[in-house]
Amino acid sequence: MNVELFDRYQVFVLPGWQNSGPGHWQSRWEALHGFKRVQQHDWMRPLRGDWLIQLEEAVLAATRPVVLVAHSLGCIQTAAWASISQQTHRVRAALLVAPGDVEQHDVRPLLPTWQPIAMQALPFVSTLVGSHNDPFCRFVRAQALAQAWGSALHDMGDAGHINAESGLGDWPQGLALLDDLLARAEAATPTPYATQAGAGLSVTPDTASARLTKGASEPPVST
Repeated sequence: MNVELFDRYQVFVLPGWQNSGPGHWQSRWEALHGFKRVQQHDWMRPLRGDWLIQLEEAVLAATRPVVLVAHSLGCIQTAAWASISQQTHRVRAALLVAPGDVEQHDVRPLLPTWQPIAMQALPFVSTLVGSHNDPFCRFVRAQALAQAWGSALHDMGDAGHINAESGLGDWPQGLALLDDLLARAEAATPTPYATQAGAGLSVTPDTASARLTKGASEPPVST
């Protein structure tokens, strides 16, 4: 891990549905490397609008360029946020691990506010890590998401949902992928980083959808 390179960024951890437990590589990275988890009001009944507001608030509060480290639903959150936020210039890169396919027929009724998946190209460099036996996203679907988002695709082979049950421990291979991603971000032409609040997100009362506004971001809406 290139500590000097990492110190230039604010790394936000974006867990998926039901959060990441202590054995998850995201939690281990958070404890070992000082990454910061973006907290949600309700991990068990996630509402897309609410999750997007929480991410928007975190990005607006960051004093350094942002790197997103997302897992499962956190990947879908990243794509949804990037498709509507006017703060994407604050984000330099995203590591998207085992995206959860919320459009699968058995998942749709459980996460009704999360369809459709945003399929626009991400405005920052990204790497998507997919697994051939992920029960929540077929590898061919991960390939399609990587292509739509403009992400480099890393094939993990048979690694399940790339979570605590995958037995990855501190997942040093994942940190190597993050190192490589940050090197790519450094090589890309940077967009000037601004710390002042700009246009943000606003949500409707049911927080199921988000739209752009021209003022400072509104406070998060509790669920």
